[in-house]
Amino acid sequence: MHIEPGALNAAKVLYGHAAAIATLLIYAPRWIGHLDQVAKTLLAAVFFSLFMQAYHVPAGVSELHFIGASAIYFVFGFLPTLFGFALGLLLQGLVFDPQDLVHLGVNALSLMLPLIAAHGLFGRRLFDSESRRLNWQSVVRFDAVYYGGVVAMVGFWLAIGEEPLALDNWLLFAAAYAPLVLCEPLFTCLVVRLLKRWPDSSVLQRLTCVGNLRLA
Repeated sequence: MHIEPGALNAAKVLYGHAAAIATLLIYAPRWIGHLDQVAKTLLAAVFFSLFMQAYHVPAGVSELHFIGASAIYFVFGFLPTLFGFALGLLLQGLVFDPQDLVHLGVNALSLMLPLIAAHGLFGRRLFDSESRRLNWQSVVRFDAVYYGGVVAMVGFWLAIGEEPLALDNWLLFAAAYAPLVLCEPLFTCLVVRLLKRWPDSSVLQRLTCVGNLRLA
């Protein structure tokens, strides 16, 4: 899902940085000043970075990563995941891949905008409604919107890039995410069920959101 250095000219990279910063600023008032949100964000960034480093293979125009998006989202919540993705990419750039810092805003936006869409369409209802319950099907819907958005964002950046977009390679990249959309929800449901075994844990109550979820 990374856009490699050189794929975009300097002006478009700056637009990407500006859009990513603007997106974070929109949500910052709801995030700043809440220590539990900051702690969840740090945990989200760490787990996101570990997942990204644990599994990544070339796929078409980019790379297939295990992001763990739905697991991080349903464990830590929307805002910590949103800010955690940006912070996680920054940490990876500083520690593992300094060259990726050039496109930090571009890559962060590719993860954040799909998350906002998936949260608004499906995720928020599972936290807010007492009648809706978390199951494999609901996580599949969330992941389908999320990873569909990631694939679309990668296609968008490459379409406005310096080189012509190789449609067949982009389709290969898109197809590579299909198994992930089906398999990641199993991992997510297992993680949530595991954490739900300790409903009275003060640590889990403070550092996760699983207490707000109802399982099918």
